[in-house]
Amino acid sequence: MPNLFNYLALALSAVLVVFPSPSTAQPPQNPEVEALLRWKQSLRNQSIVSSWIFNQSNGNSSASSPCNWFGISCNTAGNVTGLNLAYTGLQGTLDHLNFSYFPLLLRLDLKYNRLTGTIPTNIGLLSNLVYLDLSTNSFSGTIPLSVANLTKVVELDFSLNPITGQLDPRLFPDRGSSQAKTGLLSLQRLLFQSTLLSGPLPPEIGNLEDLTILALDTSRFSGPIPQSLGNLSKITILYLSQNQFSGQIPKNFGTLTKLTNLNMLSNNLSGPVPEEIGNLSSLVVFHLLYNNLSGQLPPQVCRGGVLANFTAGYNNFTGPIPVSLKNCTSLYRLRLEYNHLTGNLDQDFGVYPNLTFIDLSHNNLKGKISPTWGECSNLTRLSLGGNSIGGEIPVEISQLNQLVVLDLSSSKISGRIPAQVGRLSKLSTLNLSDNQISGQIPFEIGGLSNLASLDLSMNMLSGPIPGQIGDISRLLFLSLSKNQLNGSIPYQIGNLGTLQRLLDLSSNSLTGAILPQLGKLISLEALNLSHNSLSGSIPDSFSGMLSLSTIDLSYNELEGPLPDSKVFNSSPPEAFSHNKNLCGDPNQGLTPCNNSVSGGGGKENKGNSRLIIIAVSASLGSLFLLLLLVGAIALYQKSNRKSQKEDVVKGENIFFIQNFCGRIAYGDIVQATDNFDDAYCIGQGGSARVYKVNLPSGQVVAAKKLFMNEGSEIGEIKSFANEIATLTEIRHRNIVKLYGFCYHEKHTFLVCEYMERGSLASVLRREKDAKELDWSKRVNVIRGVAHALSYLHHNCAPPIIHRDISSKNVLLDSEMEAHVSDFGMARFLKPDSSNWTAVVGTFGYIAPELSYTMAVTEKCDVYSFGVLTLEILMGSHPGELSSNLYSSVDNERIQLADVLDPRLPPPASQKLQDELDSILNLAVWCLRVDPHSRPTMYDASQVLEMNARASKESPELVKSVREGVDELPMLS
Repeated sequence: MPNLFNYLALALSAVLVVFPSPSTAQPPQNPEVEALLRWKQSLRNQSIVSSWIFNQSNGNSSASSPCNWFGISCNTAGNVTGLNLAYTGLQGTLDHLNFSYFPLLLRLDLKYNRLTGTIPTNIGLLSNLVYLDLSTNSFSGTIPLSVANLTKVVELDFSLNPITGQLDPRLFPDRGSSQAKTGLLSLQRLLFQSTLLSGPLPPEIGNLEDLTILALDTSRFSGPIPQSLGNLSKITILYLSQNQFSGQIPKNFGTLTKLTNLNMLSNNLSGPVPEEIGNLSSLVVFHLLYNNLSGQLPPQVCRGGVLANFTAGYNNFTGPIPVSLKNCTSLYRLRLEYNHLTGNLDQDFGVYPNLTFIDLSHNNLKGKISPTWGECSNLTRLSLGGNSIGGEIPVEISQLNQLVVLDLSSSKISGRIPAQVGRLSKLSTLNLSDNQISGQIPFEIGGLSNLASLDLSMNMLSGPIPGQIGDISRLLFLSLSKNQLNGSIPYQIGNLGTLQRLLDLSSNSLTGAILPQLGKLISLEALNLSHNSLSGSIPDSFSGMLSLSTIDLSYNELEGPLPDSKVFNSSPPEAFSHNKNLCGDPNQGLTPCNNSVSGGGGKENKGNSRLIIIAVSASLGSLFLLLLLVGAIALYQKSNRKSQKEDVVKGENIFFIQNFCGRIAYGDIVQATDNFDDAYCIGQGGSARVYKVNLPSGQVVAAKKLFMNEGSEIGEIKSFANEIATLTEIRHRNIVKLYGFCYHEKHTFLVCEYMERGSLASVLRREKDAKELDWSKRVNVIRGVAHALSYLHHNCAPPIIHRDISSKNVLLDSEMEAHVSDFGMARFLKPDSSNWTAVVGTFGYIAPELSYTMAVTEKCDVYSFGVLTLEILMGSHPGELSSNLYSSVDNERIQLADVLDPRLPPPASQKLQDELDSILNLAVWCLRVDPHSRPTMYDASQVLEMNARASKESPELVKSVREGVDELPMLS
């Protein structure tokens, strides 16, 4: 290869320019020492290389050897054979590391660092190199052609993700949604493709005959996959995922008989999959997800009987299910969703004892659900929706005691819901909507204690709604609409205090009154009771449902006034039309009420004032606040800081204020709020009402008055006392200050910092305020939240996990500076508490692992931060987008402008646009489904700081942020 030798000559010439010749400098006694020290000097005194010290004072030649330095290994002759600085946080470039001085180097491992710049061309001088890993850094440019000179290399990794362990099925979650829009889903391509290494893949890599592992995933390599890779006869692992490769899969990949892992997901590949792939009898992992491939799947894809993980979803495959899959008992994960595959569900699939996840949704499958699926005892997800599957739900499904998600929606399933479904104790999502299911809802469904989403809509269900539904204590979403249900709404539904996203009982034949118990659903955001035969008045208790943003009570027989609350005052006339005799605002198409009739009771002007003033988030979970309060009481009993507490009444009445510039008295707060009159209320949550307090001193604070339960056991949680003290001592510019608490026989409340602009959620809802919150301010809000969480996770001892990061819990001061509120409360939650469901946080921000386990870590906050970041950029909650970022069927890349808040003008400068682009990438990184692959909040905070500096210095630096990736290929 003359061109390579020429290239090598050029590289050597460049080396002579950088390093002086013997005629201009004294030749080093140990060139390896000089090369390492010169590189160390460019790294700016980082502690990781502090042991790299040259000492020749005693004249002993061994003193000049680097073999005792950290990260350096040598052979018996004292020559450097290994340089391993992986996972050390190393920053800098490789520009000043002269590889020509290391002719015997066998291993170069620099993964998981913060190295930037290009990969030097003289890396090709390491002719004896066996292992090269530069992954998970911020290198830019292309892979130098000189890499082709590394003819002895066995493992080569330039990806953004390290090769550190066997493939984990948890890293391959479902991201599909039948409601998701193609345009939004294609955002994943924009995010995946904003990485650093780019350009065509040098075909010369195919000449590295000893290569067994090649990892190039999660970069920007483009063009066709080189045919020369089919020459790597020893290759066992080939990762090409999350790139921009186009064209067809090379046919000669079918000759790579030692291949065990082949990952090509999330590219622009098209055309058929070569049938020769069926010759790969050693294939264990095979990923084709998120491409534009067509034709039939290889019939013998499981020819060797060892295939464990096969994903081909979100393509255009047609034809039958591969015949070899029926007896492929080695399978533990199978994803074929969103294709056009045909076949018979009960004939083309067998029994898979190791299968944990299968998604066949949105294909053209027929047949019925075989009872043999009950023998797949390890299944956690069974998704068959969007097909033409008929028959009944077999009772044997109840044997899947590990099942978390059961989705049989949008098919032709008939018969009854088996009562035995109530045995699926781990089930989190049950979706049987849009079928032909009849009979009654079995009361046993109330035994699904972990269920978060229940959708039985669009069926032919009849009979009453079983009251046992009220026992599903963790339910967030409930839809029973478009059935033939009758009877009254059971009062037990009012016990579903965690319902947040939706309660939809519309289009049934329900009768009777709307019971006031429904008013206890104070976290509910959408309520639809329309198209029934409900009678009577709307309960006044509905005025306390402050989270409610959408309501539809139309087509009933309701009468009387509307309650006085925001949702009733702002809803369109259609929400209350076609009722018997509702009265209220004529602008809503209603007849004015009699003056003697109160529509919601009391003090209209004060009610309006309550809606206008927004100061602090009131979305604390009730148990969080209760634990904080009772822990504080225990602290008081132990505290010796008498100067910081004040008894105001006898017995257990306690008033404890800490670190507040000015004295606050219990009486001042009671008097300033007119004994906690509604006129001063600025918000309400599940456990507290929040009041604005103007103190006599002129200072303004917020008081959160708790709803106390009788019989609270103080002694049970005294161990939390010191932690409460820690919370009151937290001081960070981006965290709302908790000044203290009051425990009184009449009133129990917390005293917090007051925020003038209210919650971020309310600012984004109001068009005028949203426009004032321009791009620069939004970037600053994101940065502030990241700094706050980094402080809680990494600067507090012990670390504090927030557990409920959402736009409602981010408050803005007069300068639109972000302050995280309600911090750390969930950290004190007892697992056996009756309100343990409060740990789920706010729907739409919850980390996916909480559907499988209640083990909450700081990575749950990281996921919520990712959702919040998207919400700030988009101007509204991302909804399905946050859970479908990696599910694209569109080849076209979506532009950044397509997802930014349309109420704001486009970014005014390229630097700002690049910074926003980088923040998008960070958000997706935070949304990785595997918690371990998300960044820490410290990392996120540092990335944002780097962006801030780069936007002022060099726009190219902004692009060095690693993007979010769903399916991370990992191996040892």
